[in-house]
Amino acid sequence: MDQDLRITAEPVDNHRCKFVVSQPLHAAGVRRFTSAEEAKGSPLAESIFAIPAGGVTEVIVSGNIVTVVKDNPAPWQAVGKAVGAAIRAAAASGAPAVATKTAPPTGAGATVDDDALYERVARLFDEQVNPMVARHGGRVELIDVQDAVVMLRMGGGCQGCGMADVTLRQGIEGMLSQHIPEVRGIVDITDHTSGANPYFQASKK
Repeated sequence: MDQDLRITAEPVDNHRCKFVVSQPLHAAGVRRFTSAEEAKGSPLAESIFAIPAGGVTEVIVSGNIVTVVKDNPAPWQAVGKAVGAAIRAAAASGAPAVATKTAPPTGAGATVDDDALYERVARLFDEQVNPMVARHGGRVELIDVQDAVVMLRMGGGCQGCGMADVTLRQGIEGMLSQHIPEVRGIVDITDHTSGANPYFQASKK
């Protein structure tokens, strides 16, 4: 299986890169890790956080997409090989690459109610975001909200569109910060390479 595994890197910018894998690594929703401590028990995330001098600050795994965020200036060509090796090792092991999400703590320790936030974001997507992108033949799907970070997937005309990141950053992020300031960030988990006109092929970095 490992021999047939294909990994495509899609750098969003110098700090964020999506790695699209030819087989699913985690089918049960989205898992987001913001530290090596959080990654314990999930071999794939553990390996990525352990990359020497990688400066990894966040790992998000959803289906066949692994999004990695780093805070160092090293180019993705340098860090990406180590991430690819970690993905291959996790896929080849046969064990679950990512542990199932445990229930979040409730009570005094829980500062943001992700379920309540999810409902508000979903309403905003239905009423404002999707009517906006529908004019360009696109749609945006809300996947999950974890730790006040919105996970979304683009479809229709937005998938593989070279303007997708502009739409994401200026349009959607602006709406969220205006209407739901509790949202701390957004993560696009779209596989843009599988669109009708994947922009990544035309913009090698």
